Amino acid sequence: MIRLGRDPYLPAFPVRLPIPDLRPWLEGNRLPGVWSFDAPLPGPHVALVSLIHGNEIAGALLLARWLREGLRPLRGRLTFIFGNLAAFARFDPADPTISRFVDEDLNRVWDDRMLAGTRRSTELERARALRPLMDEVDVLLDLHSMLWPSDPLIIAGQAAESRALGLRLGTPPLVVADHGHQTGRRLIDSPAFAERPALLVEGGPHWEETTLETLERCATTLLQEYGLIPPAPAPVTPGRLAEVTRTVIAGTHAFTFVEQFRGGTVIPRRNTLLALDGDQEIRTPHDDCLLIMPSPRALRGHTAIRLARYV
Repeated sequence: MIRLGRDPYLPAFPVRLPIPDLRPWLEGNRLPGVWSFDAPLPGPHVALVSLIHGNEIAGALLLARWLREGLRPLRGRLTFIFGNLAAFARFDPADPTISRFVDEDLNRVWDDRMLAGTRRSTELERARALRPLMDEVDVLLDLHSMLWPSDPLIIAGQAAESRALGLRLGTPPLVVADHGHQTGRRLIDSPAFAERPALLVEGGPHWEETTLETLERCATTLLQEYGLIPPAPAPVTPGRLAEVTRTVIAGTHAFTFVEQFRGGTVIPRRNTLLALDGDQEIRTPHDDCLLIMPSPRALRGHTAIRLARYV
């Protein structure tokens, strides 16, 4: 792969988190970068996934610390997964955006027909290695972070229990139900989780301490919910559900928002102008329109923003 220099059109992103030292955990006890622990009592198999994108290091910091501290489940099985190790190996805090993947996005390849095909890439080979494990997992939490300003949120998988689980966790409080990405299936959209709960948590900006704290609260609450660690001392406040009403795909490379919108903002009025996509105007389709993860640098054919309303 040719290593490109930093995109001059991107702002500088300071990395305020330490780079996780994964050397003790690369070998795994199940697969490379995969650690799985059984409890003496029966219970669900819960998997926590980090580094699906190689530059999203907050989740890896959390799992590496829990491994170092010897966290073990009280019941069931607990699996820690470091996803795209090849991309993470290229992480450079001086240019932190370029190590998202090696060949293609690992969070767009979880289609069984694609995984059974003959096409090869670094990410496809990693997904093919992990796919059988996913069939054993009862509950999935995929730990992510965000490049552009946005409030933290949970994205629920396709199973009905996914929405209910996200609302019970309540941290972060916004739970989004969407229809996936046009460019490929995410891990939470994999056929393995068609009928089992799967959540993706976007904890906040990629390289901020507050993001690590949000991911830890979410993962801790999930493990408490299923009894893998001692219960919380106090009940959590349930979250709030929003359903995506429109996914805006950039039709040109000239897609531009009319102002710097932040994810989590609610636009009160229908037909408010949000962006220009070449000659096309992108406007809010309804009142009280919730903006989900706007991407100011969306490439043609990629998701620029999701528009939602609270349920």
